[in-house]
Amino acid sequence: MSQPLSGMTVLDLGEVVQGPVAAQVLGDHGADVIKVERGVRGDMLRSLDRPAIEAGEPSSYYAGVNRNKRSIALNLKTREGMSALHRLLARADVLVHSYRPAAVERLGLAYELLAERYPRLVYASASGFGESGPYAHKAGQDMLAQSLSGMARTVGDRTLSAHLNPVPAVDYASGMLLAQGILVALFERERSGRGQKVSVNLLDTALALQTLESASLLMYDHETNWVTDWYHGVFPTADGMVTVLGLFRDNALGMLCKALEVEDLSRRPEFATADLQARNAAAANELLRDAVAALTTRDATERFDAVDLLSAPLLTLRETLEDPQVLENGTVTTVDVEGRRTTRILGNPVRLSRTPASVARGVSGVGADTEAVLREAGFDDDELRALRESGAVR
Repeated sequence: MSQPLSGMTVLDLGEVVQGPVAAQVLGDHGADVIKVERGVRGDMLRSLDRPAIEAGEPSSYYAGVNRNKRSIALNLKTREGMSALHRLLARADVLVHSYRPAAVERLGLAYELLAERYPRLVYASASGFGESGPYAHKAGQDMLAQSLSGMARTVGDRTLSAHLNPVPAVDYASGMLLAQGILVALFERERSGRGQKVSVNLLDTALALQTLESASLLMYDHETNWVTDWYHGVFPTADGMVTVLGLFRDNALGMLCKALEVEDLSRRPEFATADLQARNAAAANELLRDAVAALTTRDATERFDAVDLLSAPLLTLRETLEDPQVLENGTVTTVDVEGRRTTRILGNPVRLSRTPASVARGVSGVGADTEAVLREAGFDDDELRALRESGAVR
């Protein structure tokens, strides 16, 4: 079956998460993604998985965001390496990179220069904080974006000085937004025949994730916190833990008591309204703790579902990856990593009914496809030999 992006060529110069996620999305839907890596070690994400490195195994982090790509090792600091990149650009539809402005200028890869030379090229740039302004020169990182965007001060208890999410959700969301922008630019190119620049950064993405909170603050100077503004409880059960939320319910505590078949605490003055239930949630939860602990997690969630109260088991990631709903969704897929082993990773979360995302290619080793890609671009034996001798390719 032909994929939606079959025939598209993408050069992925991105590293770590932002750019690679965007390029992987395009590869999942049929694009020929060529991962341009530097040196022997390649993308720095290959070197961050300490347990894998110590065991002499390929990086699981790299595998998670680099399926459906071919890898070439190209030294862009050499004249020959840059010349080879331009021969690839002449055939490419999309360029993805995550270089800082100074590096872009130094390499001669500024959008204005490439747009003039390759007018149909969609130029996708991922950065930490934007391409101009006081922070443009800084290296971007997910937790720095959480800090700078206010997110780390908003999550959880407002008295905390910071609450950093260890999951790089901002990084991943930024990559998905970049993929969205690339697809829009490709769609528009069908009408105009011209490419354009697509830019995303971690700071804007972190703010976009706080769209409702920002609207509340900008319009009414009210600080919204979805954890503390509504009743909630996290309870141990006989065999695990369960989360209960009072969102969208006028009397969540009354519903919870009904489900547990205990005294209706909402009749007490200190729990009489939704606002009081939120403020005094800790006290209410202490009174209900034993009743929930007597139930299994399944029994508790079934009782809460029966009264239409929002709840879910509080699982570890290990447990979630084996959860029956995750298995039913087909969230986990298998790939061949560096031609050495078959392993499970998460697949593309977007479902298409006729042309679903697929894994047509596993995860390549650094530079594994260099010769094949360059031959497709027209390089002959003598030119390949010259590139190797100059240090431009592995």
